[in-house]
Amino acid sequence: MTTTSAAGSAERTATFRDVFAVAEFRALFASFGIFLIGETVKMLALSVLVYERTGSGLLAALAYVTGFLPHALGGVFLLALADRWPPRALIVGYDLLRLAMVAVLASGLLAPGAMLGLVAVVGLFGPVSSAARAALLPEILHGDAYVLGRSLLTMASGGTQVAGFAVGGLLLGLVGPYGALWLTAATCALSALLVRLGLPVRPARARAGGTTGGRGAVRETWRVNRALLGDRRIRGLLLAQWLPGSLLVGAEGVAVPYAAGLGPGASAGVLLMAGALGMLVGDLLVGRFVAPRRRERWTPWLALLLGVPMLVFVARPALWPAAALFAVSTAGFAYQLGLARRFLDAVPEARRGQAFGLLSTGLMAVQGLAAAGAGALSEVIAPGVVMALAGAASLVCTLALWRVLSPAAAPPAAAPPAAPMR
Repeated sequence: MTTTSAAGSAERTATFRDVFAVAEFRALFASFGIFLIGETVKMLALSVLVYERTGSGLLAALAYVTGFLPHALGGVFLLALADRWPPRALIVGYDLLRLAMVAVLASGLLAPGAMLGLVAVVGLFGPVSSAARAALLPEILHGDAYVLGRSLLTMASGGTQVAGFAVGGLLLGLVGPYGALWLTAATCALSALLVRLGLPVRPARARAGGTTGGRGAVRETWRVNRALLGDRRIRGLLLAQWLPGSLLVGAEGVAVPYAAGLGPGASAGVLLMAGALGMLVGDLLVGRFVAPRRRERWTPWLALLLGVPMLVFVARPALWPAAALFAVSTAGFAYQLGLARRFLDAVPEARRGQAFGLLSTGLMAVQGLAAAGAGALSEVIAPGVVMALAGAASLVCTLALWRVLSPAAAPPAAAPPAAPMR
């Protein structure tokens, strides 16, 4: 099937006009933003609803994260579906499944425990839909347009989640948690409609009967995950995207106790907003204004930028200097743009969905462990020291992965593991 190309040459720096000129990307981008806003509003509404009905802060917190906790399980057991099902049908199907789930939640028929269980079960399929969406992007955009498109989706992720928090807070005040959930159902329907009308039919990359030999999705997911991790080049690129940035999330995890230690006028929100702004600006500048080859050469140096500013936190800087350090540090997340094309080239085309799903699952797992570890450390040592340690850990990983991060010194591609991957 012929796909639309947004940029003719991989070496030409793509523009926003190039990317948004592609109708399929516009549909994918709009549906992704609506999806994220709906998910954010749903989490807020469900958390408030569970707290109102139970009075339990623990259950309210579980309601807030229940949709994400199953992500790792879905990534471990179900990712093969991302390549075995047509991408449009999979994304639309997940949106409709979310629509049905939110309608049940909004009806008020379930007890709080059953509500959390329903959200957790539906969340198992989240990484499959996300993987299908990520694998669809290089089929829509080519060359540097793919990298810029990925950067735009990353920026949209941060921006729409902030908008979702604002909209969610407003809706909770105006229509209450049940009304907010019904409006979330409308976002599910709109996201499904945009994908259904805006994306053409594409076949599955791998057939369940022929290519997988009839194996079940769980067995196939395990087998292909092992094959992907067994390839030295793919494994190195996965680790390079998982570790330096995810370890920095540990610093964000102790932003609240750090700000509390600065005095009553300090707010962790200032630090977290500065971090989000730094990541947004970094992706914008590097993705749009840095030429492809230079962007890839800058990759290890941008990764260093993640850790170096955090070392200053050992001196316990005041709120606004700390916010500036956070912004500079998170701008380094743009290093991942320099790895985007190399990772795409390294994975077998028939397993792109599962490869991107494995990347996302690993990111969430490492980030969760980093945040939990930093929180535990903050019980025994000062939060500023924990932040500095997070920066140091990021630096150590960057230096250890320097050869992988540097395109000139990257290890040669291993022979394509055609037999295990098929």
